[in-house]
Amino acid sequence: MLLPTRDIAGFSANWYRIAEPLLSDARVELWLYCPKTAEPMISGNKWMKLQYHIKMIQQQQYQGFVTFGGAFSNHLAASAAAAEQFGIAATAYVRADSLDQQNPTLQYCMARGMKLIATDRPTYRQRQQPDYLQLLAKRHPDCLIIPEGGSSSAGVRGVASLDLSATPAGPANVVACATASGGTLAGLITAGAQHHKPETIPLTLGLAVVNDSSLSERVSSLLAGSAEKSANWRIVATAPDVRYARCPAEHVDFCCQFALKHNIALEPVYTGRALYKLYQMIAAGDFTAGSRLSFFHTGGLQGLAGLYYRQLINQQQYQLLSAAAVG
Repeated sequence: MLLPTRDIAGFSANWYRIAEPLLSDARVELWLYCPKTAEPMISGNKWMKLQYHIKMIQQQQYQGFVTFGGAFSNHLAASAAAAEQFGIAATAYVRADSLDQQNPTLQYCMARGMKLIATDRPTYRQRQQPDYLQLLAKRHPDCLIIPEGGSSSAGVRGVASLDLSATPAGPANVVACATASGGTLAGLITAGAQHHKPETIPLTLGLAVVNDSSLSERVSSLLAGSAEKSANWRIVATAPDVRYARCPAEHVDFCCQFALKHNIALEPVYTGRALYKLYQMIAAGDFTAGSRLSFFHTGGLQGLAGLYYRQLINQQQYQLLSAAAVG
């Protein structure tokens, strides 16, 4: 029987208008869109990218799924939570030479019943190669293979159901999000084409938190039909000199100050890094006066425990960010 996945997930969303002197001085309006589910691990963009994969598993009677992620991956935590919720077997190939049993993300995944397989970096880099995927399909014959980050046509379809330009104050002319694997960005670009006439499609801004020269090509490959033809989007690097998953002091400080001002939690790897860059762009005058911006808070707050575990944030910062709300 096909389960009513959206109802089970308890999906809901909140909008927050952000008030800051920077915004009023620039005459720019900023809204945060913060979706959540009954299970916090699949809040943000996570459920949107997983829901159609779950439906595919149910409809095509797969026994489970196989997916990929780093040792502190938000996607792995969300996938493990979804698998437990729907009674689906889950296997993950983890980018690591060995599994750190003290890693809070991996602990969570294992506690939810996910099977983890440590995968060295040269092998992990093959995760998008047809020959390697064919090998995995033979190794896991009754499983759906879900790409890293849930970034597939099914993931794009889930995100595309959201019209993030429809703020409570009226249409936004810029929709922004953090992007790494490209699926969320492609979904928002698709949503723009689906929900708007060509002349009113908002700019979709992907704030890249990875330094990956292939990201733009990957996003283009996830777009199809009218979305690709009428797309209005671009990718902006957030911190070209900073390695992925590193936390410069200015990003951590920004997240902490944001939590104190607005009681909204960010983490400095994804949402915080991207929103920090958006603030820099506003300060630089990159948006015309009167612009209304919509920023997608994609969740991922489970990563705070991993940052604290690796001593990339201190105890006081961890407690502050963990205590802030997200909707």
